[in-house]
Amino acid sequence: MFTGIVAAIGEIVRVTPFNRGQEDSGVHLSIHAEGFLRDSTKLGDSIAIQGACMTVVELGPNSFSVDVSRESLNCTAGLDAPGAVNLEHALRMGDSLDGHLVSGHVDGLGEVSRFEPVGESWDLRINVPAALAKYLAYKGSITVNGVSLTVNDVADHAAGCEIRINLIPHTVEATTLKHLKAGDKVNLEIDMIARYVERMVGLQHIG
Repeated sequence: MFTGIVAAIGEIVRVTPFNRGQEDSGVHLSIHAEGFLRDSTKLGDSIAIQGACMTVVELGPNSFSVDVSRESLNCTAGLDAPGAVNLEHALRMGDSLDGHLVSGHVDGLGEVSRFEPVGESWDLRINVPAALAKYLAYKGSITVNGVSLTVNDVADHAAGCEIRINLIPHTVEATTLKHLKAGDKVNLEIDMIARYVERMVGLQHIG
């Protein structure tokens, strides 16, 4: 479990396919994470990378490695090539819940339609596929590339919806969101409360 509050920006420095030359191969990621790892971090721990929960399989002084299956690669963006990534440790009992409850399971991919400065803030707009659009609401929560954010507007359209998010300068500076541009794919995780509400309402209809 996570909160969507990014602890550090790491860097994927090496991507090694399990089976070279095979399109269906998963990959082994080596990630440099200066100052991120805790003294208590150990093999088997969960770390969110760009919003996707992964298991630590190797540890170094300022680095760690994870294995990513082809299925996970097909469902996410930003885990198949070297580059900057948002990192967050798993939530511990007693930790402050500053964002919202995040599972680290990417529900789908959105596409950035706009990312521009507006006054002192930034205007981020994302097209969300129809399968996820119904879970989004004004002032509701969504996780974008592992960052807990608040939806400021939802505009429905035939293919799903476009959401608008206002980003303060600190959020832009402290995360990889600063690198976004129109057309980029982003990892989305919907608010798990919305998921449970849909399930409960659906069961009432069946009853």
